[in-house]
Amino acid sequence: MSTLHNDHWSQHNHGLSRPMAWIGVVLLAVLVAVGLARWSGLDPRTPDAAVQWQRALQFSDLPNGDIAVLDADTQKRVARFSGEQGFLRSTLRALARERHREKIGPEAPLLLMGRTDGRLTLLDPTTQQRIDLESFGPSNAAVFAGLRLAGHDTPIR
Repeated sequence: MSTLHNDHWSQHNHGLSRPMAWIGVVLLAVLVAVGLARWSGLDPRTPDAAVQWQRALQFSDLPNGDIAVLDADTQKRVARFSGEQGFLRSTLRALARERHREKIGPEAPLLLMGRTDGRLTLLDPTTQQRIDLESFGPSNAAVFAGLRLAGHDTPIR
């Protein structure tokens, strides 16, 4: 004979079902709200500030492992990065990965854009992929910010 009573287990299960039901209702409500927001076209991102300046740049790997940066308009080298350069390399690798997936070569330049609110964006016009550089902190964004005037004899305003 069993010493467990079915009444005991059924009472215990009823106690758990009410909170679980409420959790299920809340989760369902959240899913419906998110679905309606997406379906209506609501974009939670803040709009981008106007572009204040931009520069078309080409990045290429050199045989010794350095990265050369060319001004796409003049084809003159404006900078050279040696050493690990983790943030620079990973940023360029992310954009190159998308180009490779879409079977686009590395010839097209990337656009470095400074916005009126001080934010920096690196945009690949061929894939429309973009990286908002300030999201990675000021020291990482500074790597690209230095390329605004690199190679110019006189400052650009």
